[in-house]
Amino acid sequence: MSKQLAKSTSLVGSMTLISRIVGFVRDMLVAQYFGAGAQYDAFLVAFKLPNFFRSLLAEGAFSQSFVPLLAEYRDKKTAEETKHYINACAGSLAFVVTIITILGVWGAPFLVRAFAPGFEVSGERFDLATEMLRITFPYLLLITMTAFVAGILNTYGKFTAPAFAPTLLNIAMIATMVWLTRHLQTPIMSLAWGVILGGVLQFVFQLPFLYQIKIKPRPKLGFKHEGVQRLLRLMVPLIYGASILQVNLLINTMFASMLPDGSISWLYYAERMMQFPLGVFGVALSTVALTHLSKGHAQKNHSHYNDILDWSMKFAWLIALPAAVGLGVLARPILVALFQYGKFTANDVTQSEKALIFFAIGLLAFIIVKVLSVACYAKQDMKGPVQIATISLFLNVGLNAVLMQYLAHAGLALSTSVAATMTGLLLYIRMKRRHHVSFQKDWISFGPRVIVANIAMGAALYFVVQAVGDLSVMHSVFRAMYLTGYIVLGVIVYVMTLLVLGFRPRHVLKPIVIE
Repeated sequence: MSKQLAKSTSLVGSMTLISRIVGFVRDMLVAQYFGAGAQYDAFLVAFKLPNFFRSLLAEGAFSQSFVPLLAEYRDKKTAEETKHYINACAGSLAFVVTIITILGVWGAPFLVRAFAPGFEVSGERFDLATEMLRITFPYLLLITMTAFVAGILNTYGKFTAPAFAPTLLNIAMIATMVWLTRHLQTPIMSLAWGVILGGVLQFVFQLPFLYQIKIKPRPKLGFKHEGVQRLLRLMVPLIYGASILQVNLLINTMFASMLPDGSISWLYYAERMMQFPLGVFGVALSTVALTHLSKGHAQKNHSHYNDILDWSMKFAWLIALPAAVGLGVLARPILVALFQYGKFTANDVTQSEKALIFFAIGLLAFIIVKVLSVACYAKQDMKGPVQIATISLFLNVGLNAVLMQYLAHAGLALSTSVAATMTGLLLYIRMKRRHHVSFQKDWISFGPRVIVANIAMGAALYFVVQAVGDLSVMHSVFRAMYLTGYIVLGVIVYVMTLLVLGFRPRHVLKPIVIE
């Protein structure tokens, strides 16, 4: 596949990698400062609620509708018409999200009661979550406008700044945690203030890059603008679809709030480990793919569209499958090396490990869902992902109710993975039947090679981990050295097995012209 696509994806992935590494540092400090208990459970609820609306509006329905339409405006309209469209979108989006933000701050107690029913109304977790939510909810407005700017930059081929911006959130939370914790009566409130500071930094950071491409949005209310009306028509089903996907995540929090203290935190730490490859590779891949798939569809170049999707799926297999195997086999060493310090106990490691293993099962599906979803959105097919997301929602709720009875919080992780796998299969079937997507014949040899290489890597890691034993009895330096050694060994075994089986980089770097 195209070296240009690989380069763009690698660039976005490298910037996201920096963010994830800084995020690990943040989580390691959080584990030491606060551990996994009632207070951190409360913060996670206060942080997840604005993130729910962010994913629903900013990075969900809006971005996935805005980018294809902006690509169309850029290719088919004049510069002046494109400018008016951007201004109308900016003003309309800011107006709507400001109203939602005001309502969210005012209705914080109702939101906590609705999305964390296990928090007793008079309990510590409820009071803390409500107080912190009033601080964190304005993050929604800041991150929404950040996503708006990022959508413009990505459409114009500027991927670096938007991919790096999330790093600033992690830096802000680290700074407030280190400097404010000792000065606050309730130390964990420092994390809430860090969220707001991070939102400001992310938005301001991207503005100079926007000016470099000579775009200076001047927000104007434009609900009657033809482009905004098209955008709204596309967003309506997407909002429903995105809400289902995000409600799936909130449902896990709702169920976990009814389990013992720490359950939400254990799920969070496991999810953060899973989000590392998902964020670095999944987000990078879907971000770049959406731009080029949208261009292929706008130019009515089905071959170009088909080849990009084929490459995206191969890249997902090459990266996500070994990442999933690695997370599953190395779950305990990872959690011990990164988090088992201070207030994060051995029991916290054990409980988080259970969830991480079950999350790892669905990692490949999570990334494939991202790729196939943007493939639908690029063709402005919003109905299919929405229908499939609805099925996923009911499946997830049903599995949660059953599996949590036997596996507690780990059952919630397993149900998420199973629902994601079903979603990926249904999206693939839709792409084949409705959009006549056909993948290249070399999948017959490509797929088995990747599977065998992963089996070899998993076996090698398992035996080495068993031979080394428990890392928790070692100094932090040796924990880090052993964990690094495991990862290097896994990469070497995986790559060497692929090469022995006949795989070569050129198999996924076939030249395709992208204008």
